[in-house]
Amino acid sequence: MAVVTVFGGSHVKEGEPEYQIARELGKWLAGAGHTLCNGGQGGVMEASARGAKESSGKTIGVTAEELGSNVNRWIDEQIVVPKWRDRLFKLIEIGDTYIIFDGATGTLAELFVVWEMANKKYIQKPFIIFGRQMQDWVRQIQKSPQILNPTNLFFAKTMDEIIKVLKEKVHADASRF
Repeated sequence: MAVVTVFGGSHVKEGEPEYQIARELGKWLAGAGHTLCNGGQGGVMEASARGAKESSGKTIGVTAEELGSNVNRWIDEQIVVPKWRDRLFKLIEIGDTYIIFDGATGTLAELFVVWEMANKKYIQKPFIIFGRQMQDWVRQIQKSPQILNPTNLFFAKTMDEIIKVLKEKVHADASRF
């Protein structure tokens, strides 16, 4: 089965809608037999890992020594790398698919590195932008004639749309999802 890397803000708190959606996504991914990977910290990362564990799924958290190597309690396997940039590239390397929630500059950096790697054909892996703010920014940027828009970039506004993209558009072999 696939490893799905989830990127998103650490500022999201339990009880907020984005936390609940990330938790539900983790549950669905685990229920479908997939491994969840993220940065192992709080917010969206905690919520998605929590949901995966609540459905008996496997979770991986990638942390960087320079940021502090603490992970949330829902992480099964911790991978510790020296630097933030190593963390970013390990999260990309491990994932078969990426789902990007809203976040701050760290999440933006993750999104743009994945996007650029897709443009350069370093990765052919699909990525789904879920966060509304991220979608607004990307749609604005896409208006520029200099911007390349990879065919493996998708948008989803609801949990059902994420699942639909995973099942129907991401892989011709929908049985992976």
